[in-house]
Amino acid sequence: MSSQFFNRAKIEGLPLECLFLIKMGGVSMKRGSKIEFGFNKISRVESLDEFAELIFPSNRNHQKLFLAIFVELKYTDGQFLKSLEWVADKYGCSRRVLELVRAKMRRLGLIDHVSRFSERHGYREGWVFSSRFAKSAMALSGLPDRFGEVRDAKQEARDRDLFRYL
Repeated sequence: MSSQFFNRAKIEGLPLECLFLIKMGGVSMKRGSKIEFGFNKISRVESLDEFAELIFPSNRNHQKLFLAIFVELKYTDGQFLKSLEWVADKYGCSRRVLELVRAKMRRLGLIDHVSRFSERHGYREGWVFSSRFAKSAMALSGLPDRFGEVRDAKQEARDRDLFRYL
């Protein structure tokens, strides 16, 4: 058989077998997309772009749009955005990326959608910063100390019984 019938990839520097493994999913080329809140990473975060990398690892488009939303919201009058679509258009991101980033920011508690029935924001519908992320992070930071306290024999029995439920 002639090689004209085969779809042959020619990329400089990579053998054909390597390309096949990458295409078939045998080699992972990307890091995970989950947020990693290790104490080393958190203590090294000093700027907004490092925070974006912590929240959206291995995806530059998501990091870029996260920064765009955060900066635009931060510097608008009253820290209130009527919509986020124009932010995606302004920074050249698709609506799909916008929805993914917006949903993750909302799930984390960084931003919140306010209803037009909210008197607090002047009966306007739009997006604002939320304090839920900061409050939940503070609550999370106190858990190890609280769970590490030795109280009484009943608490010890309850803690030891937890193994039955896992």
